Amino acid sequence: MLAYIKGTLEMKMTGYIVIDVGGLGYKVFMSEVGIEKIGNIGESVKVHTYYKVREDDISIYGFNTLEELKMFELLISVSGVGAKTALTMLAVCEPSEFALAVISEDVKALTQIPGIGAKSAQRIILELKDKITKEQTVEKIKAQVNSQSKAEAETELETKDKIQEAIENNNKVAEAMAALQVLGYNKKEIEKAFTKLDKNELSTEDLIKRGLNLLGK
Repeated sequence: MLAYIKGTLEMKMTGYIVIDVGGLGYKVFMSEVGIEKIGNIGESVKVHTYYKVREDDISIYGFNTLEELKMFELLISVSGVGAKTALTMLAVCEPSEFALAVISEDVKALTQIPGIGAKSAQRIILELKDKITKEQTVEKIKAQVNSQSKAEAETELETKDKIQEAIENNNKVAEAMAALQVLGYNKKEIEKAFTKLDKNELSTEDLIKRGLNLLGK
């Protein structure tokens, strides 16, 4: 399994690039937008990869960010959505925009993507929303920290309680957290990142984007 490929960019073609790593040329399929952003011929580049192995096909798909890779993996997990369709979606839709469309069940936004009709959009929403981890209750949080020292437990519970209160009182925070969970981040990582943000001053989309920046570091 290849997590990423780092080497010299040798070729930029329609639909794919070639990266030289120690004399071996890796053909990596990417979206057109991804290819534009990757860099110039001769430069050192790094792409996060999805390694597809089938009986009649072995292919490598590349992405400039982990968020794009996670979105791709989510998309191809939906019945009827193949790798080519997923790459097309990546070319016209930012991961944060996609996650928000899924969480808010915005069929219209998804149907703006080439090749995605109303039925496909509804199927994407249905199947991907099911992947969101259910919100943990305060009681579950307390159970998780029983094994910690009293000081550590009190500190973590205080943080959890503040976040829980924010989620209950501010719908945009809940939607942003759910959107980030769709992209593959776990609840604990998101909560920690959100403690660094001024949630009252940011929109849902801004929360997602700022969250992605913090989680990607």
